[in-house]
Amino acid sequence: MTFRNGDLPALFHHTDQAAISRQRESTQATRTQLLLLVTAAAAAALPTGPKVGSLYVFGLLSVLAYAGVLGVGMRATGRRARPQWQLNRSAAEFIKSLAWRYAVHGAPFGSEVAGAEGAYRTRLEAGLAELKKMGWEDPRASGAVPEGGEITGAMFRLREQDYRVRRETYVRDRLIEQRNWYQRKTNVSRRATVLWSWTIVLLTCLALLFALFGAFGSGPGPKLTALLSAAAAAGIAWNEVRRHHPLIEAHTLIEQDLAAMMVVMQTTITESQWPSAVYETERYVSPQHTDWLARHSS
Repeated sequence: MTFRNGDLPALFHHTDQAAISRQRESTQATRTQLLLLVTAAAAAALPTGPKVGSLYVFGLLSVLAYAGVLGVGMRATGRRARPQWQLNRSAAEFIKSLAWRYAVHGAPFGSEVAGAEGAYRTRLEAGLAELKKMGWEDPRASGAVPEGGEITGAMFRLREQDYRVRRETYVRDRLIEQRNWYQRKTNVSRRATVLWSWTIVLLTCLALLFALFGAFGSGPGPKLTALLSAAAAAGIAWNEVRRHHPLIEAHTLIEQDLAAMMVVMQTTITESQWPSAVYETERYVSPQHTDWLARHSS
């Protein structure tokens, strides 16, 4: 038996897409602001250039770029793109984790639990209620997602299978898939870290070289040095926003934990130990655990 993302509730798919959309919006706003700041610095560093009426073109470009930074920032703040991205991502991963636990008899929905369906719905609504308090918008309230589809037919079917089928399905379609996802993310972050690190080093070295020339009264002048400094600062800011380095460490640690858990689940875990093992695996892949590891990485 297979159990894929397509077998999860519609509520998960809606919140997952909302998280992706809001993440793209938040990231684009930050990228645009940094590019506009560098553009403004570049325009200010250029000679006065052509004149239109009483205005200098490059000076006007600098003014417009700075105004654009303020405009983009105000729009992003008003739309709450970043908070809504994080809230929708937390909601999507919570729904996904709870659905998997219910489907494979993970704690607190083990085989011995009577009324597991009711317990699942109660836990789901309680967790989503906490997110609503922080500003999450439930799509069921607006009719974007119909009520009553919190448990899919595939979830029912998987729950009815015997222990061996549930274990194999969970290890293959959840644990291994999630481990592969962390591997891909780690590789992407490593490449981005190398690219941005060398870019920042290059821009800083050029700024240092021109500043050294300026100390002896030669070189292209302080404006170009300031432009290179602004570009390097923008690179550092973008690198910090994307959190490549801490996420590499966090994802690597989680991948190692999942690899160890995969071996244990396939060799030593008994059916009575299964619910707690699933619960522990879901704890590893929660966004809160990833954020905690990223914040405390060296």
